[in-house]
Amino acid sequence: MSKPSPARYRTTDWSSYTASLKKRGSLLIWLDKEMTWLAPHDGSPGRPAVFSDAAIQFCLTIKVLFKLPLRQTTGMVASLLKMADLNWAVPDYTTLCRRQKTLAVQIPYRRAEGPLNLLVDSTGIRFLGDGEWQARKHGVQGRRQSLPGNGFPANRERGRKVPLAMDTATSDIRAVEFTPSRDGDSPVLPELLDQIPEGEVIGTVTADGAYDTRRCHTAIIDRQATPIIPIRKNGRPWKEDCPAAIARNDTLRATRHYGRAFWKRWTGYHARSRIEAKMRCLKAFGERIAARDPDRQTAEIQVRIALINRFNALGTAEIVRVA
Repeated sequence: MSKPSPARYRTTDWSSYTASLKKRGSLLIWLDKEMTWLAPHDGSPGRPAVFSDAAIQFCLTIKVLFKLPLRQTTGMVASLLKMADLNWAVPDYTTLCRRQKTLAVQIPYRRAEGPLNLLVDSTGIRFLGDGEWQARKHGVQGRRQSLPGNGFPANRERGRKVPLAMDTATSDIRAVEFTPSRDGDSPVLPELLDQIPEGEVIGTVTADGAYDTRRCHTAIIDRQATPIIPIRKNGRPWKEDCPAAIARNDTLRATRHYGRAFWKRWTGYHARSRIEAKMRCLKAFGERIAARDPDRQTAEIQVRIALINRFNALGTAEIVRVA
């Protein structure tokens, strides 16, 4: 039996896509003069915040975009405000570090018509851990991991997982979590779906076989969505005592009758490769994150996601299958 020829694709909007890539490299930074830079006093007890969340997120965006430490970030923001003829105060590096811990990052996204189809997967990312001297003097702080081939001793770097949910229509990241590397992928799926507004209709949720669990299928069915999750090779039918088990058993029967390869083509499962490409975009801002505190690390990842969605809004390639 001959092997089928691989599919071929063609980009249909090269001119507009090239223009959008040029915009991504532009050094123009637009500052809204009506932007609320200073935080309004909300009447709560204690010392009020000086700078708004929007101002802090703007500074952290510059930090992530140009891969700057906090002190250099304040200097660059000050120069940008000066070139824009804005006499605004600039948060110092200690303020940025403190506010990053509690910042609620605003992640922009676009909505297409029709139900929301999500692609779900997770990737690993590293951050600097304890140094050699601190480890010898004070002992190991938390779990360490060996990362062979990176040129660093095993106790200098640690890892975390970043589960993502991407909209297939706009390629925007709609949900993101930040978990320890020892946690599995599947337990995080309900939290990702909770980030989607209740009034927004979810059509399908596509994920790999690691999400073939009762908790994941139940969370998807509860949102009136269709799970596109391949059954594990040793998977067996579940007792049909709930809608999630019925939907999962239907997938198992279809896979056994038609074959796994046909089921993947029929359901469009191979579109999941797009979120793997999106993970590479996330790491384009750096293979590591600078923050060490989990809350600050979460804010740094969310700022990266906000930047990715901003770049997507400038334009993406339209690719069609030709054979």
